[in-house]
Amino acid sequence: MARPPAAKQSFNVAIVAQQGRLAYEAVIFVASLRAMSPGFAGRIFVAEPQAGPRWKKDPTLQNQPVRDALEEMGAEIIPFESKHFGDSYPFGNKIEMLRELPKGEPFVFFDTDTLITGELSSVPFDFDRPAASLRREGTWPDPQLYGPGYTGLWKSLYDKFGLDFESSLDMSQPDEYWRRYLYFNAGFFYYKCPHEFGALFEEYALAIRDTPPVELCAQSLNPWLDQIALPLVIHALGGGRDALPDGYLDGTVSCHYRLLPLLYARESDHTVAVLEQVTTPNKIKKVLKTYDPIKRMIYQGRGLKARAI
Repeated sequence: MARPPAAKQSFNVAIVAQQGRLAYEAVIFVASLRAMSPGFAGRIFVAEPQAGPRWKKDPTLQNQPVRDALEEMGAEIIPFESKHFGDSYPFGNKIEMLRELPKGEPFVFFDTDTLITGELSSVPFDFDRPAASLRREGTWPDPQLYGPGYTGLWKSLYDKFGLDFESSLDMSQPDEYWRRYLYFNAGFFYYKCPHEFGALFEEYALAIRDTPPVELCAQSLNPWLDQIALPLVIHALGGGRDALPDGYLDGTVSCHYRLLPLLYARESDHTVAVLEQVTTPNKIKKVLKTYDPIKRMIYQGRGLKARAI
């Protein structure tokens, strides 16, 4: 059973940002969190991958106005080392950054292409029972004609890590239909300790990448590796698809829009209004206008014009 609304809970929020699009999305994310969630009293961490052998180009936030804007809004930019992923799998950032968050403090991770649209402290998180985004499609696995089906593919992973497969199933869904199997979008996830979650996430992801079960021989792991490992981590830590009540995240409190044109095309009037509102202040506008895709969509009005059509 979920805890009561989280007004008395203390938790941190974390995102990953690096040079390029994610840096500007991070500014929008933090601006929306500050504007729409005045009740949030935790720390905001912007994790920054550091240059190293796993990156061809320096991924750090080299745009000083971006750094200044984030810090002026109270975000803390924290460095982390890419030991296992980097250029070969940038989605691995969200796995590797967890080791740098405060140990033993509850956290919520969000992708930067997320807009906070309501009071985050109202979300009834149960940090003992992790969960992640259910706003997903059946992107993985892709059962082959003469290979194992969904059951055989997923069960091979549960068996690999000594996890109980049957208890992960949604028995209200048909056999061999992707929704029967525990699967999340990694756009947000949370738990009571980032180190515990991150260690398991890293262990599972590396084991799947480096020594996958033979059943997965015809399956693509890129770009799905984080979303293959994530349900196994959540299941192992006692969470699941029912751990967070519907309607909050990916609902009234947050929107994982993915790309600004998609936000204008398909999201609610409230979400569009929040985006326009939080990007209006001059300090924010001055930073965001230096990035052409945002300049065109928001400040030159192309998003609203396309939405009107």
